[in-house]
Amino acid sequence: MTSATTSFPVTTTVQATCTVSATSLVFGTYASTLLNSTSTISATCTNTTPYNIGLNAGTATGATVTNRSMTGPAAALLHYGLFSDSGHSVNWGNTVGTNTVAKTGSGAAQTLTVYGQVPAGQFVTPGSYSDTITVTLTY
Repeated sequence: MTSATTSFPVTTTVQATCTVSATSLVFGTYASTLLNSTSTISATCTNTTPYNIGLNAGTATGATVTNRSMTGPAAALLHYGLFSDSGHSVNWGNTVGTNTVAKTGSGAAQTLTVYGQVPAGQFVTPGSYSDTITVTLTY
């Protein structure tokens, strides 16, 4: 009995890829006193892929990443901030290399905490206030 053998190469190219999701940031009831809350962002990127997470200004008229607002009754605005540190001193914006959070992918989900704060002393129209923040993962 005779046989012949051969071999063949098996190849692929792995492309850098990422996914991102986030939980709601809920402050609760505001009574003109300081409120703090957190949200969690989950990012999964291929191993060794560098990435940045940015947060936009939101949807309120005139809002910026340093002066965010929730909109309420009759277009009233309730100001708040989003920060990347628990001390509420590092503003979280959307400009890569300036005010985003940089990480490197591990192939597993990585969580980042968004620290939100509504300053005390805002006497705005009673009612429900909201905003929508867009999370951008750049890689």
